[in-house]
Amino acid sequence: MYIFAQALRPSPLASGMTVTEARRALTDAFRRAGLDSPELDARLLIGHALGLDHTGLVIEANRSLGGEEAATLVAIAARRIEREPVARIVGGKEFWGLALRVSRSTLVPRPETETVVEAALAAIDEGGPRSRALCIADLGTGSGALIVALLTELPNATGIATDISADALVTARDNARRLGLHTRAHFAAGDFGAALARSFDLVVSNPPYIMSGDIAGLAPEVRHDPRRALDGGADGLAAHRTIAGQAAGLMKPQGHLVVELGMGQEASVAALFRAAGLAPRPAHADLAGISRALCAVAGITP
Repeated sequence: MYIFAQALRPSPLASGMTVTEARRALTDAFRRAGLDSPELDARLLIGHALGLDHTGLVIEANRSLGGEEAATLVAIAARRIEREPVARIVGGKEFWGLALRVSRSTLVPRPETETVVEAALAAIDEGGPRSRALCIADLGTGSGALIVALLTELPNATGIATDISADALVTARDNARRLGLHTRAHFAAGDFGAALARSFDLVVSNPPYIMSGDIAGLAPEVRHDPRRALDGGADGLAAHRTIAGQAAGLMKPQGHLVVELGMGQEASVAALFRAAGLAPRPAHADLAGISRALCAVAGITP
């Protein structure tokens, strides 16, 4: 709280401030606290606290805050200055243009994971039109980001998403329902593909891939994510090994497996998949140029 109080000087939030003045005070506080995007964070958090979208913030710019509104903003600002991610404070994050809810048991979806969606759709496009009937599995679904993004792009596909966390499955199921995908998205508790007894045209996963010893050094915002969604074991590849061992029983002949990678993991994960009888392809890079999504094909001799 001392850091928070220091950051809010010399413009503490108080009732009677206009919405614009409060937004400016939050921006200044976040800048002094060293946050990367103080203006954006202030706009999103004030909008959330006051129930206003971007247009509403403009229309009500000169409205004065009530006492309860000011107190809410003070509490929210304190959480952000303590490096709780904006997405966790507001309870949601946009992914693939979709508004998704997150919970304490799910990762906050990140832009680089959209590379997995792009790679998966590219693999599907090789086999024919996106309108054909397809069956998809999402292993370790978390918020359901991958499965719902793919189902919005593949109108006649159905999907099964798994997670070891019952709370994560509740969140993912709710996201599918709110997006009108609940009749095509199904959910099962289990360790990646262990609970699945059928084969799929496409299997996707954003598994844990951070080395256990590196977690303490992650950015403070990332450390708010559940540890088991981050921790990939001593070398960061424990989850990829599990998926490689399950893949042969999950994929149709010439089906595709697409997984997210951590930095520098392409060669190691490709070797795991090759040893499992899959044919890995060069990874797709994210916008930072990092090899992020590795695709492997079943039923083809490497």
